[in-house]
Amino acid sequence: MSGNVNICAVTDDVKQALKDFRFRKAQDTAALILKVDREKQQIIIDEKLENITIEELQESLQSHQPRYVILSYRQEHKDGRVSYPLCFIYFTPRDSHAELQIMYAGSKISLQREADLARAFEIRELEDLTEEWLLEKLGN
Repeated sequence: MSGNVNICAVTDDVKQALKDFRFRKAQDTAALILKVDREKQQIIIDEKLENITIEELQESLQSHQPRYVILSYRQEHKDGRVSYPLCFIYFTPRDSHAELQIMYAGSKISLQREADLARAFEIRELEDLTEEWLLEKLGN
């Protein structure tokens, strides 16, 4: 294996889905789950989830497969305000295939730039993906 990391292309479908997701009007928690297509070396849409809880998001992810999650989280503040922070969550389980981990790691920054998201979090264990974890990351 050479020192080069293959960066997977972000497909036009994903670019459009990211744009649509960013400007969605719904007032709930939603997620856009993206995965790497190893053969085509592209980032593709895995799943779109609307009106979900963090627990449902956790259940929709496989514990041994890396994924990128773009999350629009409905956050209720103590003063009654509601906000919808957009987060980039990079889920990379320790026991996933090494080649996949490298492809995901090598493509993470370019996808994060394409999604234009400053809030980026990494998680290694699926059971760590909880509402408490997310609120802590968001600074509440």
